[in-house]
Parts: sequence; structure tokens; C-alpha cells
Amino acid sequence: MSFNLDSIIRENVKGLSPYSSARDEYVSSGSAMVFLDANENPYDNGVNRYPDPQQRKLKAILTMQRNVKSQNILLGNGSDEVLDLIFRAFCEPKIDNIITLPPTYGMYKVLAGINDVENQEVLLTKDFELDIEAILAKINSHTKLIFICSPNNPTGNSFNTKSIETLLNNFNGLVVVDEAYIDFSPKESWIKKLKVYPNLIVTQTLSKAYGMAGIRLGICMASQEIIATLNKIKPPYNVNELTQNQAIKRVSNAQRINSEVSEILNQKNILNKMLPNISFISKVYPSDANFLLVKVDDANKRYTQLIDKGVVVRNRTNQVLCENTLRFTIGSIEESIKLVKALNSIANE
Repeated sequence: MSFNLDSIIRENVKGLSPYSSARDEYVSSGSAMVFLDANENPYDNGVNRYPDPQQRKLKAILTMQRNVKSQNILLGNGSDEVLDLIFRAFCEPKIDNIITLPPTYGMYKVLAGINDVENQEVLLTKDFELDIEAILAKINSHTKLIFICSPNNPTGNSFNTKSIETLLNNFNGLVVVDEAYIDFSPKESWIKKLKVYPNLIVTQTLSKAYGMAGIRLGICMASQEIIATLNKIKPPYNVNELTQNQAIKRVSNAQRINSEVSEILNQKNILNKMLPNISFISKVYPSDANFLLVKVDDANKRYTQLIDKGVVVRNRTNQVLCENTLRFTIGSIEESIKLVKALNSIANE
């Protein structure tokens, strides 16, 4: 199928020109200049100047690390802003629809509601795999986006590469692959396929493996044409100066990040071996993420008991196909020990 981006961009967005801020019109070369162009407070306190609206220093690092040109990157105030921009650029309210694949990240559905876009749900199979035939059958002339979280939240599994390729090859809309947990997965990122599939968007985050959930930094990678469209509608200073500076420091320390990821994966492997020995845990699902989904006898009861023991986990029993499941984030060594002790204590009561 031949993909035509122009055919899916909202008409009002096509004619837009992005707001040109003072920091867009003059980009500092690093030389000493007197800046009287942006009506800023002149007294330096570290944040008295507007941040770079295109986050050039941070993008330069990401470009080297991910082998993706800066023109193919858009940064946002968390992945949620990035996802919202995708809705606003391509989905006409009250007319268009998206496809989501529950159980999955709940924000896709929330954003559909906020943007007044119909959310068509196609459930995963009982084995938490993509039902490709059902997804293709659900597509109609107003379907603009398909959201795929891989590794998936809350199930933890990555989806089959061939299955996602089938969707990319047979859908004249955008396939958004959410890779929030990709740094914990042995699978390759889909960013390596951006040149192959013009209808592919990949989103990532600094919240998980990079340990920077508090600064809110989301990454969107796609064709230059898609990124240019999103840049038309993004707020000019959507990533603040403090976030940019903290992100630059953190992503520059690849050795520290890799060490932390290795330790998290090590803890996950240990828990994978220990959790099946807990009497009320009947299954530990395979996971490529920094969490484990486990099936228990009574999720509501066990969730409350863990709270009483000082351990907060996520109760996913209200999610489709996830009855009586709890989701355990992989913590530090000390936190993992406390979790296992709490589980054993509950089992022995």
C-alpha cells in the first residue's frame, strides 16, 4: 500500500505556520551577545532566559546515540504531550478514529476522549499477542492511528516483528509504536525501520530506564515530514530549561544508565525464579520491561495485604484479560527483598 501523509493531515493543520519565537529567529552561536529580543528579565538566575525551542544540544546527543537525524526528532513534555500532538495533527474530532489494543497503556484512550476521536478497541489474544486479522478488519476510511505499546504495559511482552510489519504494509495511516520500555528489551528498536516505513512513528521516554520521570521528557521519532507537521502545532517552549539541562547530563552518562539497567534486569531474573514459589501466585508472565505481571488467586485481597506490609504494587485486575493480576515494578535490591519477604509473610499467614 502506498502511504500518502498529506491525505491524513487535518486540513486546518496543513495551512499552519509554526509560531516563530525570538529564540527561533536568532540562534546563539555561543558568542557574547546582548539579548534584547524576547522581553526577558536581564538579571541572570539560571532560568531568566527562554529555553531553546528546538532543544538543539539535547537532540545532538540523541542523534549520535540513536543514529537518527535531528530533523527526525521531536521532544515533548513527557510522552503524553507527544501523543497528544499526534492526535491533534492527524485526527479530525467527531469524524476520525483510532485503534488501540487492550490491555495496554490507558492514556491512548484518554487522549482519544479529550480530542473527541472514536477509540476502536481490538483485544489482544489470550496469550497477549496481536490479533492481526481483527485489527485489519477494524480499519475503515476514517482510521488514522494504530497504537502499539511494545514492550506492552501492563503485560510486559514485546510483539512479533512480522505482525507489526503487516500493519505497516497494509494501513494507509500512522502506526505509533510506543517504546517506553525498549531499553529493558533484547529486541531492536523500531527506529531502525523509520526509513523503510514512512507511516511509522516511534515514541520513547526518559522516565523509565533513564530514571527521569520527574523531569517529563518524551521523544518522538518519525519521518522529517511527520516531525515538521508536529512542529507546526507544538508550543514554542514546551521543554523547559531545567528539563533540558538535566536530560543532557543524564543521557551523556551512558555507562551509568547501562549499569542501572543491568542491575534492574538482574533483579527481574531473580524475582522470576522466586515468585513462582509463592503459594498464591499461579503465573509470572514473560516480560521485556522493568516490571512483572503476575497472576494471583485474589488480586484485590493480595493488593491490600501488600499495602499493609508497606509495599505498593499495581492492581491490574480491572483490565481486560488481566483478571486477578498484580504488576510488580522491579525495584532496588533492598526493595526486592522487602517485596519477597512481604509475599512470603502473607503466604504463611
